Amino acid sequence: MTNRIPRISLEQWAALQAVVDEGSFAQAAEALNKSQSSVSYALKGMQEQLPVEILTMRGRKAELSPAGEVLLRRARVLIDEALALERLAHDLAEGWETEVRLAVEIIFPPVLLSRALAAFVPESRSTRVQLIESVLSGTHEALFNGEADLIITNRLPPGYLGQSLLEVEFIAVAHPDHPLHQLGRELTPDDLREHRQFVVRDTGIKRRQDAGWLVAEQRWTVSHLRTSIQFVKDGLGFAWLPSEHIQEELEAGTLKPLCLNEGGRRHEELFLVYARRDDAGPATQALAAALHSVCRRISRT
Repeated sequence: MTNRIPRISLEQWAALQAVVDEGSFAQAAEALNKSQSSVSYALKGMQEQLPVEILTMRGRKAELSPAGEVLLRRARVLIDEALALERLAHDLAEGWETEVRLAVEIIFPPVLLSRALAAFVPESRSTRVQLIESVLSGTHEALFNGEADLIITNRLPPGYLGQSLLEVEFIAVAHPDHPLHQLGRELTPDDLREHRQFVVRDTGIKRRQDAGWLVAEQRWTVSHLRTSIQFVKDGLGFAWLPSEHIQEELEAGTLKPLCLNEGGRRHEELFLVYARRDDAGPATQALAAALHSVCRRISRT
């Protein structure tokens, strides 16, 4: 039967690592805050348990054997994981969450989300982030169903207060060769009715919502914002799209704003909402602070 208890302890592997890194038994003992005899005893016991030689002595200097080099590489990983496990226990004792769940309206600028998560990483300790990309009522459902600790939404859910993050601008756009651009005049809602509009499907299940101008008779619904952008770029129709998501297309000329007599641009305010503000743990609060920080920097520019 295979022995399920390691014969070599982490303390012994740590002693081997210290001897190699510090260059001698005396310096290893000092680094480990142990006596030199205890370090020598640990490595002697290790060598007795292993079928290969791990150290060779050159004068007073201990050098790894080829087999010892292989074993120490693996041992370093074990030691790092053991230390990380102890840090995790310490973090949990301080109330740090193992996971933070963030539901984000798909219109939130992905560049800002990436910056916020990058800022959160140094503070995150061992906390994982579960990101839920949602649309309209799907964001609220993640909150109501207990699936999110934080949400970013353009509509405050009933019974919740939110903190303003930023405004998202929507622009009515189409491909430059689209028939609407060929009319050569200001466009009216009647002009739009005759052409295909793309909208993104609400991800909610219980109560789906619609948003924006939805009068086009040929309205097509897609599941993701990127799909809508691609279809409009391909000349299949028009849509109101978040300007932050289509900067490259606008600059390249593959998308062009429609010349509407009104409503060509509109703005949606996005809010950050806690599932349980008073009970939010330090990781949830740190992620919220990172989101506010990156959005404030954008607002100042």
